[in-house]
Amino acid sequence: MRFIAACVLSLASLPVFAADAEAVIEGFTANLSGLQGRFEQQVLDQNGTLKEQTSGSIALAVPRQLRWEYETPFPQLIVADGEHLFIYDPDLEQVTVRRQIEDEQQSPLLALIDPEERARQFTLKSAGLRDGLEWIELESKIEDAQIRTALLGIDGQTLSRMEFTDSLGQRTRIQFSKWLRNPSFEAGFFRFQVPANADVVGDYTPAAEVLPLGE
Repeated sequence: MRFIAACVLSLASLPVFAADAEAVIEGFTANLSGLQGRFEQQVLDQNGTLKEQTSGSIALAVPRQLRWEYETPFPQLIVADGEHLFIYDPDLEQVTVRRQIEDEQQSPLLALIDPEERARQFTLKSAGLRDGLEWIELESKIEDAQIRTALLGIDGQTLSRMEFTDSLGQRTRIQFSKWLRNPSFEAGFFRFQVPANADVVGDYTPAAEVLPLGE
């Protein structure tokens, strides 16, 4: 799943106190309600050969909402509304739906803005300075996690890069840009409406709409 594979590389790190890492994260998340920006993603195999290169837009809202949209080379939309995770492939006309709590177990992006989930799922430590960024390493507390370690490159209140290796040995590198901090999201921005022509895979029953009497 691209969202899981896009969220979290074990590189050499400098042994610094975990408290420093928490201070960096707290500085990044101070007064944060949401983020909106762009990303470029590269996936490399075990030999370092580029397998895939994608780009698109991303939005996050505290504490557990996400909208991740691949634009090139093929469109795909991923929406986490706080309860469900939707993955829409317009070319296949298919929507995959899962309970969000099951998939966000391995999502450093969502854990980054949700302190309770971050403390429950990850151990943090500083990975030192590199490329002008303060690097934070998140190590999963989940024993059978597909992604054991993620690196986040932070510049003050800006998340610039993310790097991780999955259980298959694939390395993912993500470069973020054009962040807007605390934007005003329009109503329904993090709600996903299943297209009429799309097949739904997974257990999903949308909540019934309640209308006032007389309508």
